[in-house]
Amino acid sequence: MRILVVGAGATGGYFGARLAHAGRDVTFLVRPARADKLRRVGLRVLSPHGDLRIKPRLLVAGAPTELFDVVLLAVKAFGLERALDDFGPAVGPETMILPFLNGMRHIALLVERFGEAPVLGGVCVVAVALDRHGRIVQLTSGLEALTYGERDGSLTERARALDAELRGAGFDARLSTAILQEMWRCG
Repeated sequence: MRILVVGAGATGGYFGARLAHAGRDVTFLVRPARADKLRRVGLRVLSPHGDLRIKPRLLVAGAPTELFDVVLLAVKAFGLERALDDFGPAVGPETMILPFLNGMRHIALLVERFGEAPVLGGVCVVAVALDRHGRIVQLTSGLEALTYGERDGSLTERARALDAELRGAGFDARLSTAILQEMWRCG
């Protein structure tokens, strides 16, 4: 499964790095300045679970791209609309969009842009920050989890395939049949 991580900051960088380190096919969509830095120093995670450094596969915003199976969206709310334009060309008829943003407003924007079918629900729990060197620092252990699912609660084949892809990558991953309720509770 080809995964595009949109937002290579603290949150997207953390989960994307864990997935890439676990052998998943991960590409990070980044702006040119972030791409330059990541090409020079790699993507580093400092964690109580063990530090890691990866040489990330990068896609620079605006560059031509192929379609991805999953778009893992981890941007700040104020950057969402710009991100939609950046990752839009990577979304095809079978692409799943898995957003990890606070609140619920982003769901309506994603559905308006891409339609109902691709948009899943997601909740992310992690305590991370970027330090002054651009490294991702995990601030506390035991708070690294992704919960996700179809917004209607169904257990589809694609949701099960996504669940299999996300499990075993160094964080808790859980498929939910009540993701909208979980999003409301956490949002």
